[in-house]
Amino acid sequence: MKKLLFLIAILSLSNIQAQIDPLKYPTYTNVEDALKSGKTIYSMSFRDKGLFNVSPELSKMDSLFFLNLMGNNLEKMDDEIFKLKQLEILNLNGNSIKFIPDEIGDLKKLTSFSMNLNSLTKINNNFAKLQNLKIVHFDANNLSVFPEALIKIATLEEINLSGNQISFVEKDLHQIKNLKYLNLAANQINDLTDVRFPGNLKYLELQQNSIINLPESIFKSKNLEFLNVSQNNLKKISPKVKGLKNVVSMNLANNQLKDLPKEFSKLKNLKTLILSGNPMNKATIDKLKILMPQTQIYF
Repeated sequence: MKKLLFLIAILSLSNIQAQIDPLKYPTYTNVEDALKSGKTIYSMSFRDKGLFNVSPELSKMDSLFFLNLMGNNLEKMDDEIFKLKQLEILNLNGNSIKFIPDEIGDLKKLTSFSMNLNSLTKINNNFAKLQNLKIVHFDANNLSVFPEALIKIATLEEINLSGNQISFVEKDLHQIKNLKYLNLAANQINDLTDVRFPGNLKYLELQQNSIINLPESIFKSKNLEFLNVSQNNLKKISPKVKGLKNVVSMNLANNQLKDLPKEFSKLKNLKTLILSGNPMNKATIDKLKILMPQTQIYF
């Protein structure tokens, strides 16, 4: 799982780098070369350099907006990082960082923050000061609750907390009003009863948890297009599923479902439905095929 998440992190980073104009904003991989260039430095990457600390010279590059420190041996976020007031994209994936210091609130221009595959057990409350943040990744850490600080950042559009030990999710999740992508896969969630999901949510990943029932608030997510709740303990789906008017893909594989409500026929945009690994008999399978002729169903 950790290796898979690391690969995903690399692909995500590649997508970000592809958006940076290499001619206008060349990415330097060496501090000395960057300083000797005599140019304003906007982008630096120290990926897989075996670093235990960042260079003190880094703080001189006060125009940096992109910094990649992925795949090193950092155990903390050095002070030099917090002096980079223009920083917009910060990648700290694949290190050994155990906590985020209070100074994180100084990086007010951050729009993307990624700290996958580290050793975090909680998120500093000062993280809520990053009111321009759109993307945050804390995959494969040791978090046990949904970070309260994230609830206070309404600008967030993408949150990935997969591969942690989260059992509790903030009920006021809907306050992140711009959230479109939420990944809570591979955690320890069993109850979402009181959770209110954001109205703009399009992608929701809840696979590999211990969820027994889907909360009614999910079925009010009229903008939801992709829902994955495979590998849980679902025994039934509420007829209120008909509220998912725009859902295109739904993965319900490897649960305890013996049947689905007839309201699934109302999901006219549903193109793909995965039901493999559920205890459904042949009669039920045949019935569902007739009920949803427009949907490709995988049993």
